[in-house]
Amino acid sequence: MTARYPRCPAVNIPLPLAEPLPRAHKRVHESNKLAKRLRHQVGRAIADFGMIEDGDKVMVCLSGGKDSYTMLDILLQLQQKAPVKFELVAVNLDQKQPDFPEHVLPAYLESLGVPYRILEQDTYSVVKRVVPEGKTMCSLCSRLRRGALYAHAEEHGFTKIALGHHRDDLVATFFLNLFFHAKLGGMPPKLLSDDGKHVVIRPLAYVREDDIAAYAEARRFPIIPCNLCGSQENLQRRQVKMMMEAWEKDTPGRIENIARALGEIRPSQLSDPKLFDFLALGARGGMLPDAHAWLAGDPHAPDDQQHD
Repeated sequence: MTARYPRCPAVNIPLPLAEPLPRAHKRVHESNKLAKRLRHQVGRAIADFGMIEDGDKVMVCLSGGKDSYTMLDILLQLQQKAPVKFELVAVNLDQKQPDFPEHVLPAYLESLGVPYRILEQDTYSVVKRVVPEGKTMCSLCSRLRRGALYAHAEEHGFTKIALGHHRDDLVATFFLNLFFHAKLGGMPPKLLSDDGKHVVIRPLAYVREDDIAAYAEARRFPIIPCNLCGSQENLQRRQVKMMMEAWEKDTPGRIENIARALGEIRPSQLSDPKLFDFLALGARGGMLPDAHAWLAGDPHAPDDQQHD
């Protein structure tokens, strides 16, 4: 027996408007835009400073923080379409800090298929023994870490050492030198080590820290805390960081302007005679007296008194 149902009269029901892009899709879209911006900024830094050449073997220093994860991730993306061939090897230094999760980085790097090396050196015990209780350990820890990484780079033939310092680090270092060391200097995007053996590059030199934090969150990197040693951030660096944060809040774009100014140095408009030949500027010939000559004697005394 076939069931029969009464026909309902046709009713015109207005269809709802199309729903806005789902939130998940929007997040993916924003994440892709951010990744594109970071690739552009890192690629531009590499080109501007000649950071990577054909045949380079780059040691990517990976700490487990947001900056070094982002640096490795963007370099891997650029490597696929780069105009030159180069090798990337991730290197981490296990400094034997308490509660350091040794499994995190190997598991992550193996999941990517990235060549890596974990170095082990108990610098933590050295620092704890040398630095007085309550004092910041970051400076000595950094020097010991740098020494271990440089030694590994030399032993294994790395031509470049990539560090994860970003735009905000470069600006902060400039102010630390200005305020506490009375000099105009900073953290260059590319440098030669003091012994002349290593070329250090900073591919994130044009990248904002906020963008790195957003990218790391979107990519869900397995972040390892940087305070496992229990040391406090250097007071001077903390003061500079707070100043920069206040500036960016009150006057957005100021840090970017300062970062750009670091690449627009004009020695003739500063006061360093080692960088600009002020002596020759407008000189009419002849020997110019030095500071000692200008300060010697009493300019108002007769000539015979000045030569007594």
